[in-house]
Amino acid sequence: MEQSYDVIVIGGSYAGLSAAMSLARFSHRILIIDAGKPCNRQTPESHNFITHDGQAPAVIAAQAKTQVAQYPTVTFYNAKATKARYKADAISIQTDTKQTFYAKKLILANGILDILPPIKGAEACWGISLLHCPYCHGYEFKGQELAVMAQGEMAMHLLPLLRLLSAKVTLLTNGPSGLSTDEVQLLQAKDIRIIETPVSEFIHQNGHIQEVRFADSYSLPFDAVYAKVGFSLNGSFVEDLALATNAAGYIAVNNMQQTNIPAVFACGDNTSPQRSVANAVAAGNFTGAAVNKELAALYFSTS
Repeated sequence: MEQSYDVIVIGGSYAGLSAAMSLARFSHRILIIDAGKPCNRQTPESHNFITHDGQAPAVIAAQAKTQVAQYPTVTFYNAKATKARYKADAISIQTDTKQTFYAKKLILANGILDILPPIKGAEACWGISLLHCPYCHGYEFKGQELAVMAQGEMAMHLLPLLRLLSAKVTLLTNGPSGLSTDEVQLLQAKDIRIIETPVSEFIHQNGHIQEVRFADSYSLPFDAVYAKVGFSLNGSFVEDLALATNAAGYIAVNNMQQTNIPAVFACGDNTSPQRSVANAVAAGNFTGAAVNKELAALYFSTS
């Protein structure tokens, strides 16, 4: 394999592939490093993405990879990127296969790691019936028994959205609700139950929630639960490159998706809470164009 490229893209899912296509169409030499473990790997269907509504995420990603691979300047490398360095206007990336690659620019499109609550059944249900986004996975549960598992501000963000889809919505705060008296009264007026008893288990069948069991052994039937879960950034790249992060914990970027290190860009779930296939593709497309603009200026200034 070549060791030096114009751009290295870490992450070969929607944002990374979209960025790579933008760059490949200007014949830049691109290396896409991907470990093959997308965060939505057990999600059965993707929605709210025009032309692909209802398709499996893996199918969309496979189609995208096939199309990007048609560009001869794109190289795919199946590995986990483990270390990054920035020195003398050059990026170096090490992988778990002991390879080192170099590039003028780096695009971090490697997403985030979801930190699921320590509740039995959570991992098996995540992305199937334990969900993060009613825009991506709301309509399919229209009129069914729905729950929001969140507290405070996030609960008040999600509840009105789900109340548009079903009259049967319950708030599971898994402890103190963090709601004001006025907020509690508002939810009661909208016939939204509030249960503060901690959740102990999602009883499910192949990831499809049947019931939610509480710490007092009481159970209630639900078809889907929308949860605000924590996250961490993938890899050690923020520390390796001394990248700035914002108050929410995402990689900080400017309006060109550029980090505080001029040669490093980021896009997709690692920069925004707007997690969807459509948003990832859009962010990647824009980031590829932003990097291309910088490379074009570099080539023009040195010709």
